[in-house]
Amino acid sequence: MANLKSLAKDTAIYGLSSIIGRFLNYLLVPLYTHVITASSGGYGVVTNLYAYTALLLVILTYGMETAFFRFANKEGEDPNKVYSTILTSVLTTSALFVALIIGFLRPISTAMGYPDHPEYIWTMALTVAIDAFQCIPYSYLRYKKRPIKFAALKLGFIFLNIFLNLTYFVFLPKWGLNPFGIYDNGIQVGWVFYLNLFCTAFMTIFFAKELKGFKYGFECGLMKRLLSYSWPILVLGIAGILNQTASQIMFPKVYKGPDGDVQLGIYGACIKIAMIMAMITQAFRYAYEPFVFGSSSERDSKETYAKAMKFFIIFTLLAFLCVIGFMDILKYIIGEDYRVGLKVVPIVMAAEILMGVYFNLSFWYKLTDQTLWGALFSGIGCLVLFAINFIFIPKIGYMACAWAGVGGYGTATLLSYFVGQKKYKIDYPLKDIFIYCLVTAVLYAGMVLANNHLSKWLALSVNVILILAFCALIAWRDLPLASLPVIGKYFKKA
Repeated sequence: MANLKSLAKDTAIYGLSSIIGRFLNYLLVPLYTHVITASSGGYGVVTNLYAYTALLLVILTYGMETAFFRFANKEGEDPNKVYSTILTSVLTTSALFVALIIGFLRPISTAMGYPDHPEYIWTMALTVAIDAFQCIPYSYLRYKKRPIKFAALKLGFIFLNIFLNLTYFVFLPKWGLNPFGIYDNGIQVGWVFYLNLFCTAFMTIFFAKELKGFKYGFECGLMKRLLSYSWPILVLGIAGILNQTASQIMFPKVYKGPDGDVQLGIYGACIKIAMIMAMITQAFRYAYEPFVFGSSSERDSKETYAKAMKFFIIFTLLAFLCVIGFMDILKYIIGEDYRVGLKVVPIVMAAEILMGVYFNLSFWYKLTDQTLWGALFSGIGCLVLFAINFIFIPKIGYMACAWAGVGGYGTATLLSYFVGQKKYKIDYPLKDIFIYCLVTAVLYAGMVLANNHLSKWLALSVNVILILAFCALIAWRDLPLASLPVIGKYFKKA
């Protein structure tokens, strides 16, 4: 229980920063979807290029975050040498990547469909290279259990980015200023990337402490061991991020209509509402990864992992119901002409829950150094996603993107569970998990009926009652309310 309390505390800190950060970042969604109209397709460009950025970030870190936690906690390895070797390696490969992009800028921008805007490409490349390098000091902060600084830096980036975006897209036009022609749609899209680059580069200053105080070096033997461990994680990561971004990358190329950027922009804006699930999953991952590798030798570790899975599912299901219940309020995050795509939100959230479950299941092969299994599972899931997108995007548009995520992650989750139970058996509380999923499905159906057949405020009232009912179920079944001071006596069973 002490381990779970420690995990809960760190998850709360990471989660609070992630949720606050995402909430603040949501300010950019209504900003962009009001400044950049849906019909212009500009937000589709932003969605498309950020999908490439997410994929490149996985490639440029090539599994070194997980490898760092594994080897820094491994008996016989020097954590400082592990950190120094990984830091030097990622810095070198990121610099080579930027040089390659700049050297072949014109053909690359043309191949990506932006021959008139090569500035989009070099800006994106430089941003993702700096991001990849920063991932290692961020991992070091997690290893040292410094969630406060981690959260402060993440929030600092977001505050700065929002401030600069509001200045350029709101205040300057309000003051009658138009520097660099920001009213032009192509220039507007460019400034989304320029401001992101500046903020990313600026945050490097605050890693000064994490970038000194140890002897820099690169050990070839250690690097070989790191790469031997991490290359399947790289494949796993590529397949995993493709499960999240392949739809946005594929859509303009597979969609048959002339308004591909417009439709992708609508989809990209609407899935922002579903990203609360990604927040929870990411917060859990930040705390859970160092926790698992640090506690793997403890006698009751498997029981702890089983409980962690259960509570992860419970609270992501609660988040799912909250988003659906308050959809009539959350929809105002995006511009009115984007709201036609809101029907994708519950589907994308379901995919995000499956992704979180898959992440939980993934530790059996990470702890047993059998990461090749993860690459296999994610690769198969990715193929399922590609097939659904390729077959159904021409028929049902961006709805195929939403269902492809469910298909891809669902496949990978099932494979990981059944193989994992043979290789590293963990007794997950399947009965409890099934009960919560069934109750969630019933409550979701009630919310859909309320939203479709009742007035806005009456439906909202019904939804709040249903959410409170789910909270009551959690409290009754799984929270130790009887141990609480003062009020605990009222919850003790006779």
